[in-house]
Amino acid sequence: MFGTRELTVTNPSEKLHALVDGRRVAVLTGAGVSTDSGIPDYRGPDSPPRNPMTFQQFVGDPVFRQRYWARNHIGWRHMDAARPNAGHRAVAALEHSGTVLGVITQNVDLLHTKAGSRRVIDLHGSYAQVRCLACESRISRFTLHERLSTANPGFAERAHGVTGLEVAPDADAVVADTSDFVVVDCDRCGGMLKPDIVYFGEIVPRSRVEAAFEMVDEADVLLVAGSSLTVQSGLRFVRRAVARDLPVAIVNRGPSRGDVHATVKVDAGTSEVLSALTER
Repeated sequence: MFGTRELTVTNPSEKLHALVDGRRVAVLTGAGVSTDSGIPDYRGPDSPPRNPMTFQQFVGDPVFRQRYWARNHIGWRHMDAARPNAGHRAVAALEHSGTVLGVITQNVDLLHTKAGSRRVIDLHGSYAQVRCLACESRISRFTLHERLSTANPGFAERAHGVTGLEVAPDADAVVADTSDFVVVDCDRCGGMLKPDIVYFGEIVPRSRVEAAFEMVDEADVLLVAGSSLTVQSGLRFVRRAVARDLPVAIVNRGPSRGDVHATVKVDAGTSEVLSALTER
């Protein structure tokens, strides 16, 4: 490829402009791109410690599962109401202009799609679908909300009244008492229902990984926005780019595991930096 490590400009944002100018860009995004939409991230500089539920906890412990659904019953509507920010809109605009090939997102908030991005790989699924682990049937999260509301009258109102609302990136709201929450099962087969989201300890479907690899392979540049790349599910695409001698640009507040591979690193918020790319 081309020697992008020899860029002559010194300002990181200017280097980013020079790197993507006239080239095909694959974009990988993490939770940091959605913070300006009111959805907190897991590992940002100002984020509190969070311990997301694992797949093993969800399927293996009914108390953990009850706690999850009680908290998600409150939190998913907050995520559903979130709207794209300037960073999401900039990525969509760059796709429409031909600079961005598509988006690989680790987020489950659907904000890239809401912003108008057309080629989006939701690597970890989305909050808006629920699947049965037994029969694999799927229903919308709204449909499940109606069933849970019927089974738990007044729960949402009580939770808001006592705790207010604090929601994690996976739509997990902070609710103190979940001991009386009634969990519902699949109305087709009675199987266990689970959000169509890849949990910690769960494997990303191979078809999504392969589609994401194909997108990286089509690109001239990989742009990472708002991800610390702490987990392998995102870092693998940086390694793929490096193996193909593609330059990697990273826009993130604070360090990331991919910084050692970065041709350009911009330590800043994603909304301002991505928006600036649309102005050239």
